[in-house]
Amino acid sequence: MTDSPFPPVVNALGQLDNPNAPRSAEAAAELNPSSSQLTVDARALADAHASGLTAVNITLGYTMGDLPPYEHTLEEIDVWDAIVRANPADLLKVRTAADLHRAARERRIGIVYGFQNAVAVGDDPDRVRVFADRGVRVVQLTYNQANQLRDGSMAPENRGLTPLGHRVVEALNDSRLMVDLSHSGERTCLDAARASRQPVSINHTGCRALVDLPRNKTDEELRLVADRGGFVGIYFMPFLSPTGHATAADVVEHIHHAVNVCGEDAVGIGTDGAITPIDDLDAYRAALAEHVELRRASGVGAAGERADTLPFVEDLRGVDQFRDLARLLERRGYRSERIEKILGRNFVDHAERVWAPA
Repeated sequence: MTDSPFPPVVNALGQLDNPNAPRSAEAAAELNPSSSQLTVDARALADAHASGLTAVNITLGYTMGDLPPYEHTLEEIDVWDAIVRANPADLLKVRTAADLHRAARERRIGIVYGFQNAVAVGDDPDRVRVFADRGVRVVQLTYNQANQLRDGSMAPENRGLTPLGHRVVEALNDSRLMVDLSHSGERTCLDAARASRQPVSINHTGCRALVDLPRNKTDEELRLVADRGGFVGIYFMPFLSPTGHATAADVVEHIHHAVNVCGEDAVGIGTDGAITPIDDLDAYRAALAEHVELRRASGVGAAGERADTLPFVEDLRGVDQFRDLARLLERRGYRSERIEKILGRNFVDHAERVWAPA
């Protein structure tokens, strides 16, 4: 199945950043920080290596705000191209599934370029080819709000794909890009999963059967994605607990539920977080309330985000997060082969299905 020398660890949605660096700490308070404000420094790289990370799908381009979506997205691709070029011994831009194996062999971190909103496509599906040619490999159709393709998880109408949405899904299939249905509303998710000729993914989510919040997916959505050969990544986010204070045990329970619904070959992780932990949590908590309020006032927040909810799992962070998760899954009764699938092999297999040339 793989020519990599050891099991891959692939984060289907995450970050590469040192959040303690002054620039990154300042940017974290903003509604929509840009990639140029990240700090990919020696600590961020060392921590990523120490964690065992093989590859991570990072978010670039337009997600929200009043920036020009298309132009800003092209600039963001330039920024990440420069970051990868500046760190050739540590980073590898991922265009194919073979690059995931190469990253593992060469002990580099594979960087998968991904969107968390398809607004930058505008009304022109031909832009998908432009993004594909620039190395984008994952396109999430919506963020929390509605866009021209249809509804995010917080859009109250819960409508299916627009005609343009169908054309964009077709264009994504033509370019062999992942169609990511994270953040989408339920009907948009179901429509897109049925419309896509290629398997689709939900790269970072939780299970609504366990916690009834819009950012989590119903069993119907999870099952449809898996039945069509797709992939589901479970995040390390507050939405995994009704209290908003998710723990590592909650992550395990959502993975377990997803495996029961989707099967062990369809489930992985998409933490939605960085490897390098925030050092001063007290100072971070003081600034978090303002940031959450800014998201709410701007209409981009999600139900379950509160001033006292951390956007990560406090006891599952830092360089040991994947090893800690593996130990907890083993304690839950998972054998090593299943754990390896969840930590990375399932994403690699999904990439081989989707990114392979027609």
